[in-house]
Amino acid sequence: MQEAGTGAAEKSHTMRAALVTGAGQMRVDEVARPQPGPGEILLRLQGCGVCASNLGPWSGPDWMQFPTEPGGLGHEGWGTIAAVGADVAGFSVGDRVAALSQHAYAEFDTVAADMAIRLPAAFGDRPFPGEPLGCAMNIFHRAEIEAGQTVAIVGIGFLGALLTQLAAGAGAQVIAITRRPFALDFARRMGAAETIVMDDNWRILEDVRALTNGRLCERVIEAVGKQWPLDLAGELTAERGRLVIAGYHQDGPRQVNMQMWNWRGLDVVNAHERDPAIYMRGMREAVDAVLSGRLDPDPLYTHTYPLDELGTALDATRDRPDGFMKALVALR
Repeated sequence: MQEAGTGAAEKSHTMRAALVTGAGQMRVDEVARPQPGPGEILLRLQGCGVCASNLGPWSGPDWMQFPTEPGGLGHEGWGTIAAVGADVAGFSVGDRVAALSQHAYAEFDTVAADMAIRLPAAFGDRPFPGEPLGCAMNIFHRAEIEAGQTVAIVGIGFLGALLTQLAAGAGAQVIAITRRPFALDFARRMGAAETIVMDDNWRILEDVRALTNGRLCERVIEAVGKQWPLDLAGELTAERGRLVIAGYHQDGPRQVNMQMWNWRGLDVVNAHERDPAIYMRGMREAVDAVLSGRLDPDPLYTHTYPLDELGTALDATRDRPDGFMKALVALR
């Protein structure tokens, strides 16, 4: 095993890691540092994004077991390689990478080498939560957006703002729809041609009809994860248009207006991915998009917290105070 050895701190066998101990409760413990096995790398984390998918476990549902594993729930990490296990090719100690690991609310995590991508030197020390950036690229790919189309994006959080930028960059006219005036301002910065406050279903529908001369939208991306925005997204989709479900509907079943979907002949795409290879492809495409300037996520990282304040970061992700887009946990 190749390992960094740059002082006593690097040779410690422990690390700090966050554990969720109950509904809305967490602590940071000193725990054993993991070691990379064959085909794995040890990642010294610089940071980890906070994902809305963490909010279900944070609420303390009956199916959760507490405490979580050290660092558990964190899956948007990036950092530098501290050690490489046997049979690892293509990575060296000191490489800066983003990884698809599962215990990244900690100072260190191990990950299979094929679940990491090297970050270009041109990025410097800028944050790079690879998993959500890769998700945005994968959703954009599934949406099949083309120049000249009208694209409605329902919900302008971190994901919706990224998709606004990608769709506008592809030559589409983007209509951004969300409830927060602050987020509408962000959508305009990301290239939205029109913005609409998400407050009244029928007024929104009439506004979009007026903007599109009654055609509605060839592509609609729902990025909220709630019933009403899903209903609205379907109503905004034109005949033979494509409805892309990007919202994470984790809180129970949904009803859909199948009669309308049938009548309009909609293509309905669930744009979530589970194949790790597709995740990694999206992360690599995100690196290329940032390098080329097609994607600039940096303004969306609005809140940064130390590891000890992970609970505050999760609360902010849930409550979305004014000015909030994306929380990061800083680990270095």
